[in-house]
Amino acid sequence: MNSKLYTVPIQAGLYQIDDPFWSKKRETVRTQMIPYQWKALNDQIEGAAPSHCIKNFKIAAGLEEGRFEGRVFQDSDVAKWLEAVGYSLSWHKDEDLERTADEVIDIIAAAQQPDGYLDTYYIINGLDKRWTNLMNNHELYCAGHMIEAGIAYYEGTGKRKLLDVVIRLADCIDRTFGPEEGKLHAYPGHEIIEMALVRLYHQTKEKKYLKLAKYFIDERGQEPLYFKQEREKYGNTYYWEDSLFQEQYFQAGKPVREQTEAEGHAVRAVYLYSGMASAAKETGDESLWQACTRLWDNVARKQMYITGAIGSSDYGEAFTFDYDLPNDTAYGETCASIGMIFWARRMLEMEPKREYADVMERALFNTCLSGMSLDGRKFFYVNPLEVNPEACRKDQLKKHVEYERQPWFECACCPPNLARLITSLGSYAVTVNERAMYLHLYVGGRVKNPVNDMVLRIESGLPWNGEVSVTVEECRGESYDLALRMPGWADQASVRLNGEEEPKYVEVDGYIHFQREWRQGDVIKLSFGMPIRVNRANPSVKENIGKVSVSRGPLVYCLEEIDNGKGLHRLSLCMDQEIEVLPGTIAEGEIDLKGQGRRLSDEGWNGALYAADVEEVYEEQTLIFVPYYMWNNRGVGEMTVWVGRK
Repeated sequence: MNSKLYTVPIQAGLYQIDDPFWSKKRETVRTQMIPYQWKALNDQIEGAAPSHCIKNFKIAAGLEEGRFEGRVFQDSDVAKWLEAVGYSLSWHKDEDLERTADEVIDIIAAAQQPDGYLDTYYIINGLDKRWTNLMNNHELYCAGHMIEAGIAYYEGTGKRKLLDVVIRLADCIDRTFGPEEGKLHAYPGHEIIEMALVRLYHQTKEKKYLKLAKYFIDERGQEPLYFKQEREKYGNTYYWEDSLFQEQYFQAGKPVREQTEAEGHAVRAVYLYSGMASAAKETGDESLWQACTRLWDNVARKQMYITGAIGSSDYGEAFTFDYDLPNDTAYGETCASIGMIFWARRMLEMEPKREYADVMERALFNTCLSGMSLDGRKFFYVNPLEVNPEACRKDQLKKHVEYERQPWFECACCPPNLARLITSLGSYAVTVNERAMYLHLYVGGRVKNPVNDMVLRIESGLPWNGEVSVTVEECRGESYDLALRMPGWADQASVRLNGEEEPKYVEVDGYIHFQREWRQGDVIKLSFGMPIRVNRANPSVKENIGKVSVSRGPLVYCLEEIDNGKGLHRLSLCMDQEIEVLPGTIAEGEIDLKGQGRRLSDEGWNGALYAADVEEVYEEQTLIFVPYYMWNNRGVGEMTVWVGRK
């Protein structure tokens, strides 16, 4: 590992996004999702599952009477909402929203215990039981999310109250866990605190937080297995009482450096891998970094859907085995793809390689955006690649697949997770160090480099066209490296610097590097070819043999019943005919695709279930493909990403 190459993300507020596509998404989150989710947290959405979140905090703070209700991890929904608010306030001031958030923070601070402990489930149900079920009860998970919220709110507003709360909370955890005698030699059942502690280390420069994050990672899976001891001592039970999961469901069955393939709960896995990458970067731990790269190769090349979704099984929301990627029973939790984005950016911080950014972009534009409706008020938890509403209603194996987005969930981790991702988008688009500024995602707007105060104006036509320009608005006139990603989906690219058609640059790992003394007004223009790609899956993916999927640029496309009729499984795409680009059917600047296909007819079957002498009859049919993330915004119906080929 070469630490001189390491980069850091910029704060979300340093990227003033002004982008035809992403500005609308962020405004939807700011004006619709955040207020809507505030109502959900206060149990004010008619017909939606109650949250109990705010009520639990009020009870814990002694402001109301009552009992704890909801999942043991309900606190995390409030934390993620506050994190999204902090990011939103960093680029759009809103006095009313800030006042509401401040009031919530006051309640949280009042609930915090004198020693810094903060978890409403145990504050209400009995502090004597805290830290007795780390395997199942999410104390450290909730703490991780609250730490992230405290940092984001401080960065967005300059207010320290929540930051001070989470510092006291982290100190409480540090006094409780670690290798020293008298401390718990343990780790969380659900990861996220690892990357949160690394971030708190960056914020405070307190090395004890980095040390604690590294401890949680290194201790995981060590013999004797802590969760086994915990079960024996306290009588805790597995959520999954069988031999398929147990410790490895929690990523705790073996030390992290011995893990070579992704197993168990997908969200826990990628949250852990994100923490591992962060810790490897900060500590220079080569063996930990090698574990990250091995696991990345397994997930990205053998266990990831073409949409960027991960976690193929409903059972345990989990990875299963290499190339097991069923379409109609796919789990593909929204949070899991968000976790892939967390992980990809941290891999980029260590090693700027196009493959990480390509996956980050794919998950962002497809599975993540699919997780919310265009109006920001309904959500998918599960993101399948094939849906038949009748099967979802009547087949127990597909009960987990919703065929229309829901107003809220009893387990509501995904909606606020989406909100915090989209409001912090700028911190994923760019990373910097003293030598270079890397543009990983092309998001229109104005970005300031905190290293040298260089200001770039970026204009982007993505995802609908491949035209990008980067203008230097402010600089010191010194030599510096700008590195721009060449997307893997582009079949060709033209690059111009100040109109010069063949400027001098160096390409490294999918990034073109310009190193020069920059001047105000310098302009780099990129034009990426956006061919329509007809993709095949590896033959080991049995569900997709004889099928293809269609993509253009970063977007994966699908067929919907509303455009193509019922029985999408009967359709096949004619491979010898060109696919056309069409104006879209939804007012998003959308581009749809039109291909020539055919439909298998019922002709000659006469109601028979099986026959040996019926000749297959096909009817020609035009196929309309729409961006996958837009499906189910025009009513309920069938959907498929993979279609037969002729």
